[in-house]
Amino acid sequence: MPGEKTESVGAPGLDYSLVSFAEILFPCLDAAAPASVIEVGAYKGDFTGALLEWAAGSGARVAAIDPDPPPELLRVADAHPELELVRAPSHEALAELPPADALIIDGDHNHYTLSEELRLIDEQAPAGGFPLILFHDVCWPHARRDTYYAPERIPEQYRQPLAREAMIAPGESGTASAGILYPWAAAREGGPKNGVLTAIEDFLEHRSGLRLAIVPAFFGLGVLWPEDAPWADTVANVVAPWDRSALVARLEADRVQHIVDRIKLERQQVLLRAMLNSRAFAIAERISSVWQRGEPVFSRDQVRRALGD
Repeated sequence: MPGEKTESVGAPGLDYSLVSFAEILFPCLDAAAPASVIEVGAYKGDFTGALLEWAAGSGARVAAIDPDPPPELLRVADAHPELELVRAPSHEALAELPPADALIIDGDHNHYTLSEELRLIDEQAPAGGFPLILFHDVCWPHARRDTYYAPERIPEQYRQPLAREAMIAPGESGTASAGILYPWAAAREGGPKNGVLTAIEDFLEHRSGLRLAIVPAFFGLGVLWPEDAPWADTVANVVAPWDRSALVARLEADRVQHIVDRIKLERQQVLLRAMLNSRAFAIAERISSVWQRGEPVFSRDQVRRALGD
């Protein structure tokens, strides 16, 4: 079920990969020194390529899970025969793969999928050997709202009430008239068993000895590690300056609002351009010219200037 990414044409900033967190991620991996790493949800392979470069120096084995890898990821796999590309849903793949020392999870962003991934990871971890886990999208919009790559793969009793082609925006618990578009999303934000951060918190309620840090930038990075690991203090020091930083959270809120505002503006521009080419607008312009005795109240030239055309 991993591999979901938002496709929102013309909306900048939606396709941030985990490479954006390189200065945090790779020092954490250096500290844990894993012999094996599993990436859940490789998508186009942007981070996979960076991970393979890191692994070339560390000697770590890398596996990437994606049930329907896009061409970009296939090209990465072709260029790196050392990469084990597993074309299966995450639950199937994790049940078959040997336990890893570190995992990067950026797959299907819903409570059920992540909860099952964490259950499998925990059950397979050797005694005293819980891995380092790095999560993407632990902040808005996925923290408290499920989205689904293929809702039919989620057992009905674990699915939130669905919204199709859902627009969501910060501060709106339901769907919005303009915002970030998801093919399938929970109709409302919040509540039990809704969202990836909720899934992590629910897991931690029944699992002691683990520590979670959250970097509230680029939709949120979560870092989960065992407190008794010999490398635990080093990881803690890496993430400490960023963990739940109020300043970073405010910057992220501004960035997200800018994205949503840009999407709204682009939707308005699309509508205005469609209106310019309509026969109804041309008729209205001529009628307005008659009423105003040669100078219409509004004109196609005015609209073009407003659009910057």
